[in-house]
Amino acid sequence: VLFRSLNDNILMKIVYFDCFSGASGDMILGALIDAGFNQKELSSELKKLGINNYELSSEKVLRSAITGTKFDVSIKESAANDEHHKKRTLKDISKLINESSLSESVKRDSIRIFENLANAEAKVHNTTPEKVHFHEVGAIDSIVDIVGAVIAFDSLKIENIYFSPIRTGTGFVKCQHGQFPIPAPATVEILKGYHVIGTDIHRELTTPTGAAILTTLGVNVKMCPEITLNQIGYGAGSNEIPQIPNLLRVMIGETVTVAEQDEVWMLETNIDDMPGEHFGYLLEKILDAGALDGFLTPVQMKKSRPGTLISVLVDDEYLSRVEKIIFEQSTTFGIRKYKVSRKKLKREFVDVKTEYGMIKVKIGMLNECIKNITPEHENCRKIADAKELPLRLVYNAAINAAQLIKEKT
Repeated sequence: VLFRSLNDNILMKIVYFDCFSGASGDMILGALIDAGFNQKELSSELKKLGINNYELSSEKVLRSAITGTKFDVSIKESAANDEHHKKRTLKDISKLINESSLSESVKRDSIRIFENLANAEAKVHNTTPEKVHFHEVGAIDSIVDIVGAVIAFDSLKIENIYFSPIRTGTGFVKCQHGQFPIPAPATVEILKGYHVIGTDIHRELTTPTGAAILTTLGVNVKMCPEITLNQIGYGAGSNEIPQIPNLLRVMIGETVTVAEQDEVWMLETNIDDMPGEHFGYLLEKILDAGALDGFLTPVQMKKSRPGTLISVLVDDEYLSRVEKIIFEQSTTFGIRKYKVSRKKLKREFVDVKTEYGMIKVKIGMLNECIKNITPEHENCRKIADAKELPLRLVYNAAINAAQLIKEKT
């Protein structure tokens, strides 16, 4: 891990797909082309697959008076009948991709998407991924959409992919095996565990290909992460939809504020009838039980009585244990609790060499840049006591030693 100074900046390029009208493979590529990805580069890279019986096209269209790019793959007439009846397995598609001269990262991510699709189809049809015949998904246009999207991400140097809650339509869609409900069974299987919003729109808003690309490579979020927005694109669906613009919006930007994020429980209770010396004991028991943090705040309670607000942060694993201790070790009659979001620096513990010996320090990093250095108090205290030194000297020596770190192997 390379540690950089506080003044260094690392820009992380990210893409966010706003799926207010669902997502399909052609809409993803159309949005990326609309945002600036070069179609000539796409065509050149796709030739490495060794497939030549198709043509690419894109044009600006209007959807609900908003301009977007409609991307299309058309099969040459001489090969149309052959492609209509061709059935490709995961092994066939993986071989096609692996034998190409595409970059290793493009090969890897493209195959991962097809594996996601194969697993979903296998679950729906009660078979194994190896025996799945892709039919529509194995057609040339879907291979182009999937591999093409990965090529675009690679060319645009996208590091992280995010996507919004995905909207789906209703009704039925004609597939190889007959009429399937919308969303298609494979689409539903792929979206399992993700935030999905159903609509009464009688269209297939989200296809298996679109769902597979996003869920395989991206992270499902409630809203666009904080970014410096640089590029915007709209990928157009095939038809106008009266209710909403039939578009997939993509936003590409950079961020230097990516931090680890999670959710924990905040427990609170107000107490005005407990001896002061008991609070310290209570906090010790709470922290020993697995709480992340605990603190006391003086408050003015009803009838002008002074009291103490006890606040405790705890995750799901230790929640019930900490609640039990609060009831057992305090005079409270009830606990308030609610979920809170946290953003936190990535933490690493490093032993640094000082003139007083080895001292453990906690280093907080953001995008691999050092943002905070904190020596471990107990470690410093033991050294200060043993050597009869002021604690601040040992503390400062540890910070100075940590700031000299250039890299950690």
